[in-house]
Amino acid sequence: KHIKDWNDLVRDDVQVIFPNPKTSGNARYTYLAATAYAKEAFKGDEAKVKEFITKLFNNVPIFDTGGRAATTTFVQREIGDVLITFESETRGIRKEYGDGKFEQVTPTVSLLAEFPVAIVDKVADEHGTRDLAKTYLDFLYTPEGQDIAARNGLRARDAAVAAKYKADFPDIRLLTVEDVFGGWDKVQKEHFAAGGLLDQTYGSR
Repeated sequence: KHIKDWNDLVRDDVQVIFPNPKTSGNARYTYLAATAYAKEAFKGDEAKVKEFITKLFNNVPIFDTGGRAATTTFVQREIGDVLITFESETRGIRKEYGDGKFEQVTPTVSLLAEFPVAIVDKVADEHGTRDLAKTYLDFLYTPEGQDIAARNGLRARDAAVAAKYKADFPDIRLLTVEDVFGGWDKVQKEHFAAGGLLDQTYGSR
């Protein structure tokens, strides 16, 4: 169906699969990324942004509770024309089910998804694993750790590693929650709180 970018996902002939943004962090990133695209495309016209997101939601035949269930709906139940998920997930799907079965599409713009890592003080102190935990976290950002991440579909922060795997990662302009929405606290209050913009849009589905 020649699906190449966000604007193709609101066509009448396209069914989109992604989980319920009420229950899935994966889907909240999808909602925010689509909103970020629409804000640029419609030059901040909030009515048009809301209309775009409503159309996108209306093209979702099934809202699963999480990302894994949505992947199953798309890959195994063969429902929908396109699955929206994290880039590393799309690479994993192609690897597991075969390159010939699924096409990976990278939009022109999306939202940078940063997965938090942390040492949980209570657990580390209780089990005496603080040094081990810190060593592991530090390792994630070494060239070796970044190389492992890149081999598994995650964009490396290390410049040399990113250059090594450049051919594996299509060019994309990645926006941040801070730049587009003013940070996570503001997003939570304006979009995800009860009665917020997500409720207003999702409720019109």
